[in-house]
Amino acid sequence: MSVAALLTAGTLACHGFAATQGATQLVTVDSPGGPTATVSLWQRGGRCWRRAAGPWAAQLGRSGLSSHKREGDGSTPTGTYAFGETMYGIAPNPGVRFRYRRLRCGDWWDEDPSSKTYNTFRHVACGADPPFGGASEALWRVTPQYRYFAVIEYNIRPVVAGRGSAIFLHVAAGSTAGCVSLPEGRLVRLLRWLRPAAHPRIAITHT
Repeated sequence: MSVAALLTAGTLACHGFAATQGATQLVTVDSPGGPTATVSLWQRGGRCWRRAAGPWAAQLGRSGLSSHKREGDGSTPTGTYAFGETMYGIAPNPGVRFRYRRLRCGDWWDEDPSSKTYNTFRHVACGADPPFGGASEALWRVTPQYRYFAVIEYNIRPVVAGRGSAIFLHVAAGSTAGCVSLPEGRLVRLLRWLRPAAHPRIAITHT
């Protein structure tokens, strides 16, 4: 049974949930299969969780969910992850509490498994070719998806070559290459809700 289903049923509502690792905010992403999912926001008080928002319809990778994600397979990885300490966007900061970087020319995400900086944000001189290849993304050019996004810390510590990169929570524009996406208004609401001090997590599961 998915995390959201357990919470709704009360099975986990007033019990410990070790996978959140001390988080008091949780985003659940539950999919029955395929590229669609349901997103809910949860707040913990003491040992009990309550729904803060949702459920909302979301889009996943074109290949649905996978517990064995590989670079380029089009799947969204299952598991529970932290969010990156910096949020990004082509548009100005919408009022998030995390550190925010407004994207500009030369901002990339390295998606080249052979690169020493695989699965990290990189800035190179505007107009210069980056020293990495593969499917690396020129972030400032990807719109509307990257008007705003948070990094889902999949394959971060440690980074394993070829295990998948650039897993974001971003603006919806159909199925994704492996990210989770929401309509812009709901995404912005979610990003504003997240608090670094709450150590928020995102749990991606099959229903």
